[in-house]
Amino acid sequence: MAGQTLATQLRAINPQGLGAPLIVIVMLAMVVVPLAPMALDLLFTFNITFGLVVLLVSVYALRPLDFTVFPTILLVATLLRLALNIASTRIVLLEGHTGTAAAGKVIEAFGDFVIGGNYAVGLVVFAILVIINFVVVTKGAGRVSEVSARFTLDAMPGKQMAIDADLNAGLCTQDEARERRAEVAQEADFYGSMDGASKFVRGDAIAGILILFINIIGGLAIGVFQHDLEVGVAMRNYTLLTIGDGLVAQIPSLVLSTATAIIVTRVSNSEAMSSQVFRQMFDNPRALVVAASIMTILGLIPGMPNAAFLTIAAIAGGLAWMLHRKQQQGELVEVEAEEVEARPEQRDLSWDDVQTVDIIGLEVGYGLIPLVDARQGGELMTRIKGVRKKLSQELGFLIQPVHIRDNLDLSPNTYRISLLGVPMGEAEIQPNRDLAINPGTVYGELSGTPTRDPAFGLDAFWIEPAQRDHAQTLGYTVVDASTVVATHLSQILQDNAHELVGHEEVQELLDVLKRSSPKLVEGLTPKPLELSVIVKVLQNLLQEKIAIRDLRTIAETLAEHGVKSQDAGVLSAQVRISLGRQIVQSIFGMASELTVMTLHPSLEQILLQSVQGQDGNVMAIEPGLAQMIHGSLKQASETQLARGEPAVLLVSQQLRAMIARLVRHAIAGLSVLSYDEIPDDKQLRVIASIGNPENAASNEMRTGHEN
Repeated sequence: MAGQTLATQLRAINPQGLGAPLIVIVMLAMVVVPLAPMALDLLFTFNITFGLVVLLVSVYALRPLDFTVFPTILLVATLLRLALNIASTRIVLLEGHTGTAAAGKVIEAFGDFVIGGNYAVGLVVFAILVIINFVVVTKGAGRVSEVSARFTLDAMPGKQMAIDADLNAGLCTQDEARERRAEVAQEADFYGSMDGASKFVRGDAIAGILILFINIIGGLAIGVFQHDLEVGVAMRNYTLLTIGDGLVAQIPSLVLSTATAIIVTRVSNSEAMSSQVFRQMFDNPRALVVAASIMTILGLIPGMPNAAFLTIAAIAGGLAWMLHRKQQQGELVEVEAEEVEARPEQRDLSWDDVQTVDIIGLEVGYGLIPLVDARQGGELMTRIKGVRKKLSQELGFLIQPVHIRDNLDLSPNTYRISLLGVPMGEAEIQPNRDLAINPGTVYGELSGTPTRDPAFGLDAFWIEPAQRDHAQTLGYTVVDASTVVATHLSQILQDNAHELVGHEEVQELLDVLKRSSPKLVEGLTPKPLELSVIVKVLQNLLQEKIAIRDLRTIAETLAEHGVKSQDAGVLSAQVRISLGRQIVQSIFGMASELTVMTLHPSLEQILLQSVQGQDGNVMAIEPGLAQMIHGSLKQASETQLARGEPAVLLVSQQLRAMIARLVRHAIAGLSVLSYDEIPDDKQLRVIASIGNPENAASNEMRTGHEN
């Protein structure tokens, strides 16, 4: 049994996962175990090939982020090369007295063929390679990596805000925004890793110099004192072996340093490097024309290499002529395309020419553009996203994106909020100042520009940011300009939430509910209720400031009563009864005793008798009676609100919808509930009886006494 389990586990091992441990084992073996010259030849050849592959991958990568594993590969390649240096040093020092072939054919070839067997030339060539690698390529790549890492980290918050702005404006989806955020984080990690990885290459170059001198001095001492070689022979053998070893190591190091420089100097653009170079260097043929002219002049000077200069001048001139012809053909095609577009008779109107209105729109004057632009430190997009998230959680449906555009017809510091193409609010703000709002009780005056809060109409002052702390100590509520716009938008969206819910939104809500309650949704629509009826019911609830978060209860109530009535008003009333606890909770909180106003029985009887029409949807009352009801309700509501208590009118179920419609826009802060909507565990305390003759008489006596 244990054998079978072990065999199963061994089969489950992914062969790709063995790469890293195998490389570590090979490097340890090169450091500890002496290698044969043949093994050294294979490993040196593999090291050169590996460096070339990395260089070519760096060249062909479209973006730096397409090669994010490069820092790790750079570290592995550096460690592999250092391990090879240790292994080759062991063989050179142990077997160098036998001749230049002691460390394998690769080192011998680089020591004899590449530098002609002259160790003085070898030292010069090695020094030049080290200078190029260490002073030029590695140092430059390290500096670029450092600057790129710092700039990338500094730009990261701005890029995140730009993504949020595009998401709020509807320019990208949630998945696209998530991918862009991951790419921004990946970019910061990549350039940070490259900043550290470039130090490996620089350290490798320094190690190559030290290893060269150690091998030459150590080999000379070993050859002379241990193997009794002549100084000249020992110098030749060990120097050639050491230089060959150094060249074999420095060439892959230079290749990897070049790959590092290419990666860190690439622009994050999804385009091949060859295409970028050709397009940007030879896009304008004038540079080639000037270069060809200069080379022609130099080629005509006696004593100069005329053939070489004139040949290159001819090639550059021919290439410039070809590019010029290509550009002329492209311009001709563009002109023809513009002429075709300019002919109105060539293109007929289509439905694409009919622009749909934005569900939620925000227009700003040019002076408010910095509030929207995240690159200029604008925070309005973040505020709007917060408003949408908060309202979506409170109301129970997703608030549509806000489409923001500039409008030159507006004054510079003015903004306009519209729903379904209709302006719903407009105000002028001062973007560089804060708004100090008087909440009702303050302890001093402020020096500023008097104004009114756009959202609630409260008295306010535009003040300098330096006055914020002083204003807050006086009791003012201080907000910045972005918060003023966001608060105004939030208030408009709350007051008109019913206009934001349509068939598409309701269908999305039902699809979400169907995941958890499929049978409930199947029993609700399309039978017994059409989708349009459900939409109207949800709109009625939102119009009376009732959240539709508890969609399950709403759907169950509609499914139960939908077989009896298709009237949206009747169904809305039944849903309100089912949501009674939620409605009362939103008004009174956790209070067990509810302070309410009621209608006097005689007045309620008159109103019930005045109800006309099918299902009691119309109430016809005299204007004088309506005025009396309105005045009494307004006075009683203001008294309640002044005490800090909610103003609630409790009426019968038949009258609730009509009275709520009567006072909805006339009396702010008044809620109209029916008796059926009050939970059984709540106690009622009646504080006023609207239409009571005794109250009316006492009011008349008090008015006469005051006069």
